[in-house]
Amino acid sequence: MKDPEKPLEAHESDNEKRAEVSRRDFLGTSVVLTAGACVAPILFNKSALASEGAVPGGPISSAVDVTLRVNGTAHALKLEPRVTLLDALREEMQLAGTKKGCDHGQCGACTVLVDGRRTLSCLTLAVMHDGDEITTIEGLAGSDELHPMQAAFIERDAFQCGYCTPGQIMSAVALLREPCGASDDDVRECMSGNICRCGAYPNIVAAVQDVRRSKTT
Repeated sequence: MKDPEKPLEAHESDNEKRAEVSRRDFLGTSVVLTAGACVAPILFNKSALASEGAVPGGPISSAVDVTLRVNGTAHALKLEPRVTLLDALREEMQLAGTKKGCDHGQCGACTVLVDGRRTLSCLTLAVMHDGDEITTIEGLAGSDELHPMQAAFIERDAFQCGYCTPGQIMSAVALLREPCGASDDDVRECMSGNICRCGAYPNIVAAVQDVRRSKTT
């Protein structure tokens, strides 16, 4: 009920204050409820995943037996299903020649051969290759001499920092058995999945072409 002693402006000011308080209460309650609705599932899911060993720090409860044949040698391992082939090679077998670059399948530094085909080891799980024949840069050379592609990379100075070189060489070796045109542009296209941040592409192409020509003569 309006106070007849108060002017109209005072009544309007009181109504505005009550409305402002109501808005603040409503917004505050909405924020609290929304935050609770968002956080609760996250905490629940994280707890559930940790109990299943699916997040770092969670107990390992789902490790499986895997036999990886790498460079002619069988390695019996016990791995979690989420372990990539790249991490199995580097962390479990200490074969650090295969490099971890982007870890997203975009740079090609982790390229290995699986049953003769080039494979990005950061994008495939180790358990998927139980019994497959895997070749890394460490197993490419013979006991007494380099693989022709390795020798050509050295002859053509086809590397600078060398970080991408193992992946480049493994891709180039696979290319020798793939349908690829004869021109330099064809080789560039076939090698486009391997990035060289130093920009040694002309020398890489020259090395690949040297080996290709030597195999046709």
